[in-house]
Amino acid sequence: MSQPTDDAPLFVAELAVRWRDLDAFNHVNNSSYLTYLEEARLQWLGQIRGPWFDDAAMPVLAASELNYRLPIAWPATLQVELRCERLGNSSLTLAHRIVDAADPARLYSDGRVVLVWMNPLTGRAVALPAAVRSAADR
Repeated sequence: MSQPTDDAPLFVAELAVRWRDLDAFNHVNNSSYLTYLEEARLQWLGQIRGPWFDDAAMPVLAASELNYRLPIAWPATLQVELRCERLGNSSLTLAHRIVDAADPARLYSDGRVVLVWMNPLTGRAVALPAAVRSAADR
């Protein structure tokens, strides 16, 4: 197992808050935060050089932790920062921060997610793809 130590983000996704993300209190609904994180992860995975999934290995979300620090109002542009917190044999823990793109000191949310690569046919964990390990362990 590796513990990456670089504090610089692996990836930063810039996302616009959509009107439909709002709830009855006129701020972003808690469920939209998971969508923002999913979009940032997919953008990061999509730019990795080399295969990160195939018929025998795909990532699944095994755990998520979100701390809601401040409400997000509309309109807003967000930055979702991803950092590798832990590399396992078949899993990856990504820490995240959702901040205001115009004021990165304005922290809306932080936490972490655990992705496990598994074989979709057997449901069993498989080795983390080399491309993911290389991209996350920098």
